[in-house]
Formats: sequence, C-alpha cells, structure tokens
Amino acid sequence: MHIRYWILAGAVAAAAGSAAPVLAADAKGEITIAAQHASLAAQASDLAGVKMHLHHTLNCLEGPKGADFSKSDLNPCAHAGNGAIPDSSNPTTTASLQTAVGQALSGLKASDLKTAQSDASATAATLQAIK
Repeated sequence: MHIRYWILAGAVAAAAGSAAPVLAADAKGEITIAAQHASLAAQASDLAGVKMHLHHTLNCLEGPKGADFSKSDLNPCAHAGNGAIPDSSNPTTTASLQTAVGQALSGLKASDLKTAQSDASATAATLQAIK
C-alpha cells in the first residue's frame, strides 16, 4: 500500500511540476497594493521613504513594461499580474489609474517632505476611490 501511495504521489508531483505557473491578472489586487504603498509613502518620515513607496506604487500601476517602472525598486505586485493599468479593462478605472500615476510622479519630483507626502496622500485617495 505504501509503495502505491508513493508512486501516485510522485506522479502527481511530476505532473504538477511540469506545468508552468500561470500568472493571473488581478487589477483589483494590484490597485489595492498600490494604494497601500501610496499610504505608506504619505506616512513616511523622510523624503527617501516617500519616494521608495511611490516607486512601489508606480511599479504596481504600470507593471514591468511601464514608462515609469523602476527596476531598482521592489515590485510588490510582481505575482499579481502585469500592472493595474495593462490589466484593467475598464476605461474609467484606467483613467483614474493614470491620474494616480501623475500624482505619484509629482511626489517623486518633490524636493520637500510635506509636498511629497501630500502628493502621496492624493495618490492613495485616488486609488482608494476606485471601485
């Protein structure tokens, strides 16, 4: 009995291992994660922290093929899809996501903490308003 169990278990494991994992697009999940990082950016205590989390936000929004994707920063949405914008099929949502990108980019360009935090807060609010 034990031998048959192990043979069956090995066959199942081999079959599972041969199939490539499928990456399912999850725009809603990517938006949620982007909003979390925008909120973290708004709460950061220094400019470097704000900018780091805004890069995470942009990486979730645009995905690896996006114009503002930062390869040197974490992509917390790497396993959720290709980015909220490419994964979104709703034009209204996409427009809101583009607004959030603009707000995040403003925060990245800011040279003072308060302005960067304000832009990050606006980014978070835009993302949180998406249904």
